[in-house]
Amino acid sequence: MTTHFYTATSLDGFIATTEHSLEWLFAQDFDMEGPMAYPAFVDGIGALVMGASTYEWLLRSGEPWGYTQPTWVLTHRELHIPKGADIRLTQAGIVQVHEEMTAAAGGKDLWIAGGGGVAAEFAAAGLLDEVWIQYAPVMLGAGQPLFTGRLDLELVDSARNRDFLCGRYRVRRASTGEAPATRLLDES
Repeated sequence: MTTHFYTATSLDGFIATTEHSLEWLFAQDFDMEGPMAYPAFVDGIGALVMGASTYEWLLRSGEPWGYTQPTWVLTHRELHIPKGADIRLTQAGIVQVHEEMTAAAGGKDLWIAGGGGVAAEFAAAGLLDEVWIQYAPVMLGAGQPLFTGRLDLELVDSARNRDFLCGRYRVRRASTGEAPATRLLDES
């Protein structure tokens, strides 16, 4: 079982606009059957986690809830849950969330679906194994950062998917002695 942060970023390092929107991403031309594409990736996922901002944007997008996997949403607020969706609103710590996700995933991989602050929390706790980044051919100028904090990576694979440059990285494990990142509920 592997814990992935699979995401797209603008070339200037933002995964969402300052308003937490992903509309810029869906305007890009990406081959869903091409290298490192979403459908093949998500087939191997047994559970996912995201911050409240990512979750709320997905709900506002007008699309039906797209995940059959159990989904944890890091929040301290009560949020709307679409009918029939397996969504678990939680204030639990990252280690507990990871344990619950692992138990629910049925041996499949885990996906940190967003945002960069959530991925940084998992990394700080030593619970992030891989980072998959699709570099979109756009500059946003400002927005939500790809990642918060330092993370050393090793390139495992790279590909071109139309105008996207795709990279798959393994997290390099190092003992830094630093405390885990502060909880960023409702920020990602």
